Amino acid sequence: MSATKDRTSRNRTASRPCRPFTLWREVLTAYAAPALTAGTAGVVTGQQDLAVAACTSIAGTSAVVAFLVGIWLRHGGRPRRWTTTTPRAALTAVLVITAAGTAAVLGWSTAQWLPAHTAVPATPWLERLRIDLPVSAALATTIVTLRWRSTTPASPR
Repeated sequence: MSATKDRTSRNRTASRPCRPFTLWREVLTAYAAPALTAGTAGVVTGQQDLAVAACTSIAGTSAVVAFLVGIWLRHGGRPRRWTTTTPRAALTAVLVITAAGTAAVLGWSTAQWLPAHTAVPATPWLERLRIDLPVSAALATTIVTLRWRSTTPASPR
């Protein structure tokens, strides 16, 4: 009897459609997940700068990147053909390299430019941007791309 029950529950799970890609949920999750995890790590380890960065540069970058990547992938409700035909790992790798590279350049430029051209002094939080931005962008891009791809039917080649 348990074998029948196991088979039936497996069939039910396999036939259950996954939730559709909803951008606002993805952005909210992209903000909340790193804010909670990095914030908790900062509090537990006594690193106040990590706790503050968790809710600002880390979670903020994740939310912005999730929004931008999600908008780009959705492409007005009609995804680009190559995004649905490219293998999932290759698409994710291309988007992660692009987003993390852009975020790294932005973080490095900000850490260099602000102290040199404004009254903002060179502080540890500016130096954190060099790491926080690309890591957050890479994680958010990976999660959003894989989530989007799991809800989009593959186009025939």
